[in-house]
Amino acid sequence: MHQPLSNLVVRPLARSDLPAALAIQAECYPAFLREDAAAFATRLSIAASYCLGAFRGDVLIAYLLAHGWAREAPPAVGTLLPPAAAQDVLFVHDLAVSGSGRGSGVGRDLVERAVQQAAQDGICTAELIAVEGAAPFWRHLGFVEAATSPALAAKVARYGADARWMRREIGVG
Repeated sequence: MHQPLSNLVVRPLARSDLPAALAIQAECYPAFLREDAAAFATRLSIAASYCLGAFRGDVLIAYLLAHGWAREAPPAVGTLLPPAAAQDVLFVHDLAVSGSGRGSGVGRDLVERAVQQAAQDGICTAELIAVEGAAPFWRHLGFVEAATSPALAAKVARYGADARWMRREIGVG
């Protein structure tokens, strides 16, 4: 049985959380979709960071990598991101929930918190690449598959055969 969200603490991810986050990433994603430690850390350091972790006690059970980014320009896996990047959209880079957190709603909660924070900062759109068959999960959170240019479609294809480019309009706070 999964513990309720009320037992969790959500806070911004810190560099000290990196080992635990990388372990969850390894649990959730195939090797070709994993960020190495250096690339992962740059997502935490970007100026418009909405990277969050959910903790049960001192144990990280889920994380969200999300940050301001240029519209329709997803960075390739492993790319080292600059600290000062465009803030055209909220790019939802990665959501991973450990086995002990699955089914609790923590993933949905992390996404909604990041979307709310981005909206308060004036960001009106969120974008992502749904991987590993996750498009139905993202649809449930209001994301829809969006048309892509040939160049964007080629980038999305690098994330796997079932990868989908998705977008969601978000309210500005």
